Amino acid sequence: MDGLVEQVAARHRVPAEKVQPGPVGGANHVYFLGDELVLRIPRTRRDGPRLFTEAAVIPAARRGGVLTPAVVEFDATVPYLVTERVRGVDAAAHAVPNPKLFEELGRELAKLHQIPPPARLPVDAAPADPWALVSDLRAEGLLDQDAAEWLAGWFDRLAPRVPIAPLRVAVHGDVAPQNVMVAGGSLAGLVDWGDAMLADPATEFAKLPLTVVPAVLQGYHGDNMPPRVLWHHLVWALARLRDPRPSAARHWSAPPGSRLLGLLRFFTETPMWRDLI
Repeated sequence: MDGLVEQVAARHRVPAEKVQPGPVGGANHVYFLGDELVLRIPRTRRDGPRLFTEAAVIPAARRGGVLTPAVVEFDATVPYLVTERVRGVDAAAHAVPNPKLFEELGRELAKLHQIPPPARLPVDAAPADPWALVSDLRAEGLLDQDAAEWLAGWFDRLAPRVPIAPLRVAVHGDVAPQNVMVAGGSLAGLVDWGDAMLADPATEFAKLPLTVVPAVLQGYHGDNMPPRVLWHHLVWALARLRDPRPSAARHWSAPPGSRLLGLLRFFTETPMWRDLI
């Protein structure tokens, strides 16, 4: 591993003393090659296809005007990927949400969802039947009767406004704080495209906190998006009940267990969301 990093750094004329390990990722080893480049190497053979996804979708996103660092080199044999390094910090460093930042994020997501999808992009799995999921979780003791009835009622209310066969577009797939880069209070770029896929565009919002979704939608300007976004938030919440451990320490997903459903209940019952849907 070290030998490969040294070889790639040397090829890009980056001295060894300027190679630094980057943040720990779930799928890739990350190295900063000086101030300009980032090297990503899959942790396991199973993670390799995610790098191929990045290499395919990043150029397509950039052609569509999406703020994301360019691919500098991709070796499909090893494999590894070298991209430009974005200046700034990730959004996790911003304790107070910035509405302007999230409106900018919405505009970038709108541009992304309009690009011609690259070939061989993974396709999102068919969504689970939410009413069956609620029933199963109730039977497993993960939901009480009151929560199950409340959730089923929301799915009944949202169903007429959620397409049975939604248009599938290219989505980033992991709009989490560590993947949203900020410089000077403004959006500097989206990074880490390994979860990109063809999916309902509303799924893109499932990992955003409901507190910032209105600002993102303000920039997005999507028709009939709020009901679909809330639908996917509820489904995401239910999935997290079975697997409450976050996939990363810094994630915008709501807390697990009853706190997660409590937050969803709070937001869906506030005027902000009632007005949106």
